[in-house]
Amino acid sequence: MSFFKKLSTLTAAVSVAAIMAAGAADAKNFKIAVGDGAGGTQEALGKAFIAALEESTDHTATLFLNGQLGSEQDTVNEAAIGTLDFSILAINNVTPFSPTVGTLTLPYMILSLEDAEKLTQGPVGQELVENTIRDSGVRIIGWAYSGFRVLTNSKHPVKSVADLSDLVIRTPKNEIMIATYQSWGVNPTPMAWSETFAGLQTKVVDGQDNPYITNFAMKFDEVQTYITNLRYLFSIEPLIVSESVFQGMSADDQAAVLAAGEAATQFSAQYLRDQESTIKAELQSRGMEIVDPENNEEEFITLATEAVWPKFYDSVGGIDKVNAALAEIGRDPVK
Repeated sequence: MSFFKKLSTLTAAVSVAAIMAAGAADAKNFKIAVGDGAGGTQEALGKAFIAALEESTDHTATLFLNGQLGSEQDTVNEAAIGTLDFSILAINNVTPFSPTVGTLTLPYMILSLEDAEKLTQGPVGQELVENTIRDSGVRIIGWAYSGFRVLTNSKHPVKSVADLSDLVIRTPKNEIMIATYQSWGVNPTPMAWSETFAGLQTKVVDGQDNPYITNFAMKFDEVQTYITNLRYLFSIEPLIVSESVFQGMSADDQAAVLAAGEAATQFSAQYLRDQESTIKAELQSRGMEIVDPENNEEEFITLATEAVWPKFYDSVGGIDKVNAALAEIGRDPVK
């Protein structure tokens, strides 16, 4: 082989190697903060997102479970300034940064998984995405559906509002959720998510509310005995990306991230349908006692909707925004 042919072959090999190295250098491993532990809806959403992202790009991501990267509200701040890529968190922890998202946390607004899907994936959800970018510097790209936040406690069964009177209930630091318990005559104890298990274990608080899947993932059956099937809040857990990180991506990567978020959202809805009844039965097998509220929850519903909804119309964008959400799910407007 001549010198020039050898040189040409070597140059071609170096060029291929350089291209491959450049591609490897461009590939990123994003960090995704996750508030819950393994086995929950948040982890399932995160895994589905990563799988879809890897299928269409050279990028991947790593989940950091159990609040390893900070409290859920802290991760919103970190994503807003671009020091964190992604976070999966309860929607009530987004509301303080973007109040209109509170529309989805008004008590008894969402009465089924189908309601949750329509609201998050339709025009109402798109407007909330845009508002969240504007208000907090993060973009919602996916939604986890975790089910209704059932009430757990360690003292006795709760079937009526009166049964709450001797219980100390933990809530997130969320004004709408706090106001809901106050409408039932309870002065709840706001507590960070990372402190909740210890608070229940040491009896600082008697109870808390979270979906069946979350109670299972966090092993609350170890410190709680009774479950009440409340339906006041359907737990939705958005996957957010730092808007500054998102804007720093190529157009192709942005499209891939959005598509992966959409795929993960569809996966999450089916995951809830497939898993919730199994997990409910597992919690019962571990000794948890499940009861339903009296009279189809009528007393809880009346007190909460009459006291809480009017108080938050302004913060969620006005009564017209509430009625738009109600119309989306086929319910009558409020006046």
